[in-house]
Amino acid sequence: MTTLLARFAAPTPLAGRLARQSLLFALGEGTFMTGSAVFFTQVVGLSAAQVGLGLTLAGVAAFVAAWPMGRLVDRYGPKRCWAVSAALQASLFGVWPFIDGFGGYLAMAVAMEVVGALGGAAHGSYTIDVLPAGERVRSRAYMYSALNLGFTIGSMLGGIALAFESNQVLQVLPWFTAAVFLGNAAAITRLPNASHDDRTPEERKVRVPGPGPLRNVGWLATTFFTGVLWTNQVVLNLVIPLWLVEKTDAPQVLLAFLFGTNTVMCIFLPMAAARTVKDVSTALRAIRISTVFFVLSCLITLVTHETIGWTTIALVWLGHVTVTGAELYLSAASWSFEAELMDPRRRGEYQGAAELSGTAGRVWAPALFTFLAIGWGEAGWLVIAAIIVVAAVGLHPATRSAQRFLDQHGPPAEEQPPAPSSAARGAVE
Repeated sequence: MTTLLARFAAPTPLAGRLARQSLLFALGEGTFMTGSAVFFTQVVGLSAAQVGLGLTLAGVAAFVAAWPMGRLVDRYGPKRCWAVSAALQASLFGVWPFIDGFGGYLAMAVAMEVVGALGGAAHGSYTIDVLPAGERVRSRAYMYSALNLGFTIGSMLGGIALAFESNQVLQVLPWFTAAVFLGNAAAITRLPNASHDDRTPEERKVRVPGPGPLRNVGWLATTFFTGVLWTNQVVLNLVIPLWLVEKTDAPQVLLAFLFGTNTVMCIFLPMAAARTVKDVSTALRAIRISTVFFVLSCLITLVTHETIGWTTIALVWLGHVTVTGAELYLSAASWSFEAELMDPRRRGEYQGAAELSGTAGRVWAPALFTFLAIGWGEAGWLVIAAIIVVAAVGLHPATRSAQRFLDQHGPPAEEQPPAPSSAARGAVE
């Protein structure tokens, strides 16, 4: 039992605390999101079309806000911005039960996404800033496991609330999420400062010399191609389920087992996938492994149009397992790219730029991949696989270009931010 517990222990005390933050965030978010469709239609009184339109416009707002929010993180420090974002999100969730029309819903949805963009940039910058270089990928993998565990528990709580079939119970969901986020904000303030948090007001006013991330073509290309590779989530959550329903004889109840398998793998296997990723070179190797898994998933899934019975069930399940493998190795590689290819003086700004180009790399996938798989059948799956292969190939020169840009325009070695001291890391124990 001791050996088993040790296997799932946090790599460091700080990684354990950051993992608890991930779990809290996912617990609150997952609980609300599970019941959000019913909440918006039955409690707020919206139509499905209004819900979709609001989410689309909110997504556009988050896209526009990503880079400015990243600059705020660099200016005021990632921990401060992360805590402010969590507190603001808690406040906004507390307002949801009082919204009763499309205008209020749209304003809330936009505000939530903009505040979330601040929190995303701050969280990413903080974790890279505060974790020592040799611990970043392993710690992020542990946090990813905790995130998936939190979403799993949250979805269970949301499902229990839905089972009551009561609007009064549904109104409790946003308040529960607000309480969790408020506790999360308080816990964030007790984390150790990252290097950017310790700057004086005068230091914050000093402009970082040299070009920013929007002029780093290699970084923008890296995050664009990574966004394309992250379309594995579209295949996982949308295309394979639609294919199962429309093109195979597999029972629809299999979908529950597919998503359950993905959840279990994403809780227990991120550390294993991240074990060999230590720098850009090993991250690119993980990208190649991820791409092989993705292509295998496409090849396995496309043949299920012709199979019957248990053969179909086994192959669809195997296709889901392999695309989850693609997700795990891509996650590990992505964390390494963030740690190694961003200017450490502009991490928030680089996070914002990454959101812009990454979104451009994946936003088109739901419509195109669905059309290719359902409309073109087996040939469509081959095209989907080819798109991913092209992105993986393009990622290699993109990362080299980003590294050259950083070597040329990044800080001199003597200006590199210091690694967290042993005293700072020990303060979290």
